[in-house]
Amino acid sequence: MERLEVKKLNHHFGFSEILRDINFTLNKGEVLSIVGPSGGGKTTLLHLCANLLDVEEGSVINTFKSSAFAFQEARLLPWKNVIDNISLALIAKGEKKSEAVKKSQEIALRFGLDEEDFEKFPKDLSGGMKQRVSFARALVVKPSLLFLDEPFSALDIGLKKELQSIIIDMISKKEISILFITHDLMEAIRLSDEMLLLKADPGHIVKKFRFDLRQNERDDRYVYGKSAEILQDEEIISTFELELK
Repeated sequence: MERLEVKKLNHHFGFSEILRDINFTLNKGEVLSIVGPSGGGKTTLLHLCANLLDVEEGSVINTFKSSAFAFQEARLLPWKNVIDNISLALIAKGEKKSEAVKKSQEIALRFGLDEEDFEKFPKDLSGGMKQRVSFARALVVKPSLLFLDEPFSALDIGLKKELQSIIIDMISKKEISILFITHDLMEAIRLSDEMLLLKADPGHIVKKFRFDLRQNERDDRYVYGKSAEILQDEEIISTFELELK
């Protein structure tokens, strides 16, 4: 069975200890979020899992057939238009240009881009449109595992919910597994099967939360209610240094 398994993972940058004794498993068809304050090692952990950094101590075993990454910044190539940016990975895999363009146009439309946007270059796109292209580029190759680095953090509420709805639709159809990091509790509750709480200095997992209700059945009332409940948790209060009144 496809899975991502992290065992006894430690990491340092120079003499600074960034992560200590990280252990978790992400199984096929599941969504796992890593939540914690800024500077707690979330991005480093995600990069280690995605093989963007070398593992020093411990192990990361990834048996998923394919994976893709969507960053917090869209990171589009400025000299390529929307469709060329999306189709880049398909062409790199050896697909014919015509077929790659067709698939790229289809997924661009799914992510709310219009045909008139296809020939635009990144400099002509708003921040929200760039993020649509980034998601389309990551998902056009139909990865079995998607890594997300706070991709919704800079988006307005409407666009955030729109893109999350597309992701939830893919989750409900068991089209993809996701590992993502965020500092937004409601985002994690809306999308995750399991949420790991990462406390800083050094980054270590202090608690796991499980959400059994299917993502496509979680309305705003459920998300707000769970958020209020979790915000009372002592580990959440300590990790985010909250002052409850």
